Amino acid sequence: MATSWRYSALAERHRQLGSNLEDWNGMGTAWTYNTDLAASHEAIRTKAGLMDVSGLKKVHYVGPHAESLLDYATTRDISKLYPGKSVYASMLNESGKFIDDCIVYRTGPNAFMVVHGAGTGYEMLIRSAQGRQVAVLFDDDMHDISLQGPAAVDFLAEHVEGIRDLPYFHHTQTRLFGCPVMISRTGYTGERGYEIFCKTADVGLLWDTILEKGASFGIIPCAFMALDMLRVESSLLFFPDDNSETFAFEDEPAGDTLWELGLDFTVSKDKTEFRGATEHFRLKNKERFKIFGVLLEGSTASQAGDTVWADGKQVGLITCGMYSGLTKKSMAIARFDIDYAEQGKVLEVKGSLNVPAIAHNLPFDDPDKKKRTVKG
Repeated sequence: MATSWRYSALAERHRQLGSNLEDWNGMGTAWTYNTDLAASHEAIRTKAGLMDVSGLKKVHYVGPHAESLLDYATTRDISKLYPGKSVYASMLNESGKFIDDCIVYRTGPNAFMVVHGAGTGYEMLIRSAQGRQVAVLFDDDMHDISLQGPAAVDFLAEHVEGIRDLPYFHHTQTRLFGCPVMISRTGYTGERGYEIFCKTADVGLLWDTILEKGASFGIIPCAFMALDMLRVESSLLFFPDDNSETFAFEDEPAGDTLWELGLDFTVSKDKTEFRGATEHFRLKNKERFKIFGVLLEGSTASQAGDTVWADGKQVGLITCGMYSGLTKKSMAIARFDIDYAEQGKVLEVKGSLNVPAIAHNLPFDDPDKKKRTVKG
């Protein structure tokens, strides 16, 4: 394992499950267990799975200037958030290129928690906060365990009053098994799920109790790499794996636009002032590629870096692939030439495998997002 400067209180539990712990965001993270990742994928799609996602950067921004700081730094209208509401947002540099994504939680009138991805958004916000009336606290005493899948709400409903009424992208301060927690109806799986934020001192008890009491619901511990299978089906990007930071342009520096990544929906309606806004709007209709899906023949998953071909030329590059034992389909996310990002285009994938394929709209699973947003 690479040297980490952040420590998960669940590290020993992960080792007992067979994980060697790989560094992610400075924290030892359980990428794999000694169980098949397909079992984790099936559990989350059909029942529920519990993951430790504490490697996400959790940062509190508090003070009179916190709202304006986040409003300029992100693509969302932060003034529309009220305590208990959260939103998924993008962060751009001055060139209008994507540098990070995050979820912004409003926890009070002048208080926010931002859960950052693996980009440089946190560092940018730290610089932007200098000279403003805003306190910034990187909170590693807060752990985050994610309970995802259709049975998650049934399990939690037995222990948390009113959890069925918590809407998508809302959070509540409550108690679970006697521990103070913030439960958020969010996740990175495409399923109805919940993230449970808690103190370091409580996370072991919560992890153990959820697995013990949740066994009858089919809840099992799931390793981090199961998310790759889930995110391909649900069209959830992962920085920098789907970006030009990993798959570099031949003659340009790294950096992708929201239009290219399909993340332009993260710009709030009528919002025109945020970091990189001028370039963002100027670059509309100037996409160099498009994120799109590939549906492959056969029962083998493609690998990152496999190439996509049509009409005798390379027209795309796969960034992440998976094979679903549930749907019996091999699927992938790819960076496509614009003209070939069209449903049903006949393709061939070459590299780790050589098979026929077609271009396919994203997401593959639940395109109307009915599962994650269902009420009751």
